[in-house]
Amino acid sequence: MLIAGEASGDLLAAELVKALKQSPEVEAMPFPPEFFGAGGPKMAEAGVELAVDLTQHSVIGLFDALKKYREFKRIFDQLFQLAVERKPDVIICVDFSGFNHRFANAIKKYVRARSGTFLNWNPKIVQYVSPQVWASRPGRAYQIADDVDLLLSIFPFEKDWYAARVPQLRVKFVGHPMVDRYANAECVAPDVRRGNTPTTAASENQARLLTSAATVLLLPGSRVAELRRHLPLMTATARKIREAKPDTRFKMVLPSEELKRLADEPSALLTDLEIRIGGLAEALAAADLAITKSGTITLECAYFGVPAVVFYKTSWPSYLAGRMAVGVEHLAMPNLLAGEAIYPEFIQHAATPDRIARAALDLLNNSERRNAVKAKLAQVIKSLGAPGASERAARAVLSLEPVPVRAALAD
Repeated sequence: MLIAGEASGDLLAAELVKALKQSPEVEAMPFPPEFFGAGGPKMAEAGVELAVDLTQHSVIGLFDALKKYREFKRIFDQLFQLAVERKPDVIICVDFSGFNHRFANAIKKYVRARSGTFLNWNPKIVQYVSPQVWASRPGRAYQIADDVDLLLSIFPFEKDWYAARVPQLRVKFVGHPMVDRYANAECVAPDVRRGNTPTTAASENQARLLTSAATVLLLPGSRVAELRRHLPLMTATARKIREAKPDTRFKMVLPSEELKRLADEPSALLTDLEIRIGGLAEALAAADLAITKSGTITLECAYFGVPAVVFYKTSWPSYLAGRMAVGVEHLAMPNLLAGEAIYPEFIQHAATPDRIARAALDLLNNSERRNAVKAKLAQVIKSLGAPGASERAARAVLSLEPVPVRAALAD
């Protein structure tokens, strides 16, 4: 059973399912394993029987989640009952930490409450992608250690972080699946595919910024709420950049036609804006700079060696709640991995068109700084490991030994 609740988790789970199906251990099984649960279209394409498309219910922030409490409670109960009825050997919780943390705990409580009876179901629970407990509410690590049999980490520092606090928790660093997604992309320079320092079409032509127009990529987010909140800021920022550099070209990448329709009308205020659906890798390979919301997308910018300015705006209640809980200095993952602000960050009230535009122009006009940023990004990407994350994750899942009936009864 797999549970993923967002588009990124849907893709991650689908890649894991494909790796599991292609593993020699699974291919040698007399009866192929069944995959079911909740996720999105990528998981369905990979052969997962979906009871719920959870990607249609994604939310941003605590208060957005509270508005949909009843809906999530209904889905939670449905999936819990499905697990109890079908009794999977392994439950893989993919990211989506708020929902999956509670789901893992509910399953473990159900099994433990029936120890000593004739119940012989005691599934292994895997958490794929660590919740960001190292950023906020670190005490959650102790509950994770109680409920999870294997944590698959995609960031290198997490294994040591858990080992210092909950050494009994089995943590496996498998690498970041993003490296696999782009390792063979034609738009990436050959040395990247060989595993050397990342360079892109944009970095190879860096000198042309002195004589020709710069290309700035606008990345407002993949959700409707993010787009509505971020688009006015990005449009105003782009106009200020164009005032200083009139020949600057602006492109925007969005994941769906729905978001493109929402972006078209406000973006009409910005002349010559090219909006494309998909094709992020190609757009990053040709970009001189990105203005992007915080999140996984910042790592993709880093992979392609693209200097970026990072921002994020959310509702004030969500921001204030997050500010009290978050204990890290940076939000952008490349900055966290490097331990310094490679990418300038502007969050909430600090995210103004003037500030973002000034930071963007500084990166566009300062070749020495651009070179320094690219060199640091290359080291960040090296730390994410070699290609093969999904295969390593699959091997780790398959290495879990089933719990003998006696052990389950004595738990």
